[in-house]
Amino acid sequence: MKTEVVIILKKALDELNFEIKEEEISKFLEIPPTSDMGDYAFPCFFLSSRIKKNPHEIAVEIREKLGNFSTELFEDIQTSGPYINFFINRKELAKNVVNQILTSKDKFGKTDIGKRKKALIEHTSINPNASPHVGRTRNAIIADSIVRIMTFLNFKPEVHYYVNDVSKQIAMLVLAKAENLKFESMLKKYIAISTKVKNSKKAEKQVFDLLYEFENGNKKVSGKFKKITKTCVNGQKKILAELGIHYDFFDYESKYLRNYKGILSKLEATKKLFKDKDKRIIFNLKGTPIENQMKSPVIVLTRSDGTGLYPLRDLLYTIDKMKIAEKNLIVLGEDQKLYFQQIKQILNSINITSPEVVHYSFVLIQKKGKSKKMSTRKGDIVLLKDFLDEVIKKAQKELDKRKTKADAKKIGVGAVKYAILKNNNNKIINFDLEKALNFEGDTGPYILYSYARANSILKKIKNPKNKKIEMLSLEKQELDLVKKLSIFPDIVLNSYKNLNPSLIANYSYQLSKLFNEFYHACPVIKSEQKSFRIALVQAFKHVLGNSLNLLGIDKIDRM
Repeated sequence: MKTEVVIILKKALDELNFEIKEEEISKFLEIPPTSDMGDYAFPCFFLSSRIKKNPHEIAVEIREKLGNFSTELFEDIQTSGPYINFFINRKELAKNVVNQILTSKDKFGKTDIGKRKKALIEHTSINPNASPHVGRTRNAIIADSIVRIMTFLNFKPEVHYYVNDVSKQIAMLVLAKAENLKFESMLKKYIAISTKVKNSKKAEKQVFDLLYEFENGNKKVSGKFKKITKTCVNGQKKILAELGIHYDFFDYESKYLRNYKGILSKLEATKKLFKDKDKRIIFNLKGTPIENQMKSPVIVLTRSDGTGLYPLRDLLYTIDKMKIAEKNLIVLGEDQKLYFQQIKQILNSINITSPEVVHYSFVLIQKKGKSKKMSTRKGDIVLLKDFLDEVIKKAQKELDKRKTKADAKKIGVGAVKYAILKNNNNKIINFDLEKALNFEGDTGPYILYSYARANSILKKIKNPKNKKIEMLSLEKQELDLVKKLSIFPDIVLNSYKNLNPSLIANYSYQLSKLFNEFYHACPVIKSEQKSFRIALVQAFKHVLGNSLNLLGIDKIDRM
């Protein structure tokens, strides 16, 4: 319906020779706080400054022109001061929205905003040194949902995982002779060697010696690095696949070893590159917007022995990424904000743009009554694999208690994904497993149960496909559900524009809640307007199904 309002406003404004694009009209269109003020309101303040007229006078002029275009979709169009208020014909709204959804089905809300443009999304990129912990999943879950949203909007997403295979972490595992270990044993070995290196200067030197040998082409050392990396990457891929998360490309940091000459030459031309007293190559960030955020406004690019550091290779990788796709995204933890800005400022100095970044806050897990940020090095973690096993067991226990059959894995994984995605990216999550698995309230299982309930209603109907929708009246619960269904395309678009899947997650809960209110207040099968209510249940099922797909949550037909 918003589209209809925008279309007739555009026609009226064109007649008045006001050059306003549909996008701008849509941007200013509001939903009034109460239904007495209409379903949509168009404020004329912004027009007043352009054409030097009182906004109330402009509203009256536009209203007069709207008389030429108003349709049966509107019961009334009024002016109230500087506002034009649109009152929708409720029955026509309901029929139009439901018919549109039943026609579009899994395409409802889909637009061509992406126009088949290639988009590169880099995410997760966990150090390949151990099994991932729960805190790392937020990166992958947020990014996977963004990829799904972009696909829905007709982008061509390409998902990349940057493998940090030239790192102190891998060097420590090489020192610990871990190249023949299985993936499950890496974490214990990594924790032990981390403690040893922390307390031994000799061991620390051996680690840096191994990095030097790797960077300078020692085949035996390189083979060990690669073997450990392969074991860890394959193990991580397998665990993340349990969450339905997959990658198109694994990009290895080692590709950029010894290819520093070109980038260093470009950076040297900026007059901001120099060597410090320890012969390390450093880039001076003094005078940039982030200078005051740093203790010392420099970023170190090489060690004193000339071997490159991670930021130098990251610069090369980012330059390569920017050549691949028209739209570039990277998902990073909030602890990487300053580092990302440092890389961005260095690239700015040589006129190269950086990816658009999505930052997210930490996931804290309750352990022994306390909330803690997880650390692989300290071993203070909850492994994702163990966590998923526990989630699925608890989900099965809840299903047994309710004496119902359903896929415990889908419910458990859906509960975890929803608990993470319903929060704004910048909000710290204090993960409570018991709350996440609750079948009531703002949870994944509640939303999945709502979808299953709709499916159950439709299964009881012999011929759910109705050629004609008949409606005698429209109850409040029906109208509320219709209105919520109608805004799904806007929710998807806003979620993309803000790179924030929480908008879709919260919408899914609100939609489910309205559906359950409708279900309890309005009989479907034994109703005089059975055809409309069946169609409304079908429409709800399609839209909630689309929402769940965009969140990466598998649907459940029975619960």
